[in-house]
Amino acid sequence: MRARGTRKAADVTDQRIALVTGANKGIGLAAARALGARGVTVLLGAREEALGKEAADALAADGIDATALVLDVREPAQVAAAADEITRRHGRLDILVNNAGTAGAFTGPPSEATAADLREVYETNVFGVVTVTRAMLPLLRRSPAGRIVNLSSHLASLTLGADPASPAAAVNMIAYQSSKTALNAVTLAYAKELRSTPVKVNAALPGVVATDINHHRGRRTPAEGAEIVVRLALLDENGPSGLCLADEGPVPW
Repeated sequence: MRARGTRKAADVTDQRIALVTGANKGIGLAAARALGARGVTVLLGAREEALGKEAADALAADGIDATALVLDVREPAQVAAAADEITRRHGRLDILVNNAGTAGAFTGPPSEATAADLREVYETNVFGVVTVTRAMLPLLRRSPAGRIVNLSSHLASLTLGADPASPAAAVNMIAYQSSKTALNAVTLAYAKELRSTPVKVNAALPGVVATDINHHRGRRTPAEGAEIVVRLALLDENGPSGLCLADEGPVPW
């Protein structure tokens, strides 16, 4: 069930523990690498055990404390098993990065989309986030400074999408965009519930990053896209919660 990386620092009681979903490539791997370079123990969630282990081994070779977990966010049993594993090994979770995402197979106009087309994308981008967050929240509540970072997009903003002057207005991907808009709503809902706790919840907008989702046509590198993710993951106690943030600052919902 688990592919291991190195364990050199995980037993230190004040060591921050981070789980990143979809972490074997792209922004997820870049975020895990950047967090690990800052001394965070990183748990790499990956659907394929071999790919997760390969990523964890690559990070370990650079001196990062990394462990791969077999974790398909669409599979509640795997999510529950991952939460049990984190409980056994660490007893808490300090950072959850809900990075796993998909654009889905549908590329036609909205009028031709079916419920199944949207459901395919929502299973990962929305329902998967809910499943993982629900399972990990008890562990995050044990942290003195729990942080949840959900990977969103400028394309999720209804404000930008309705503004003819915004580049987002020219894009009309009904499944992907609406799933990220829903994710923004989920992010805000968690932030409101957890307002009186140390747990902060925000949405990160990495920009147009070259990843599998856009067939590597993005202008930014995964490392550049991961910068806002890391910033939100490491917020101090005075940091915001319930915001949608890009490198340039807050973005309207």
